[in-house]
Amino acid sequence: MSIYKKEQVNQLMQDMAESMKSSPIPVTIPPPSFVTMKAEILEYEKNKRLVVAFPVEEYQTNPAGFMQGGFIAAAFDNVYGPLSYLIAKRPTTTIDMNIQYIRGVTINQTVQIEAKLIAKGFSTLHMSAEMISEKGKLLATSTTNLLVVKFPSGN
Repeated sequence: MSIYKKEQVNQLMQDMAESMKSSPIPVTIPPPSFVTMKAEILEYEKNKRLVVAFPVEEYQTNPAGFMQGGFIAAAFDNVYGPLSYLIAKRPTTTIDMNIQYIRGVTINQTVQIEAKLIAKGFSTLHMSAEMISEKGKLLATSTTNLLVVKFPSGN
């Protein structure tokens, strides 16, 4: 079992960004949304799971002062994306994503999302994830299916 810490994962992502420069589809690694949300990769278990931390900030809140559902969805997507790239070694695109909101997510904390590969098909990946509070409380869960992008051949 290969478990990579933050620095090792960052190097894997840099290597992937370099390899994607010749891709027929422009790819930015990490994506701007990952950077804007101040995501921090904590741990990666090769081809199995990825753990990412997100600070919950005021700009992400709804009128009641909790993290807006769209930002929760973006946080999940910002974990599924890197995990899918690390597993597939090529771009992927989301087919669907389902989210179950369990508790309100308060600001001024850092939440963690752990995404896991559940199944890998010929051209798809199925994953699930959980968002946990600093106090270890389950905040939301999610599942997704991603399509591995195939590039057309040269001829």
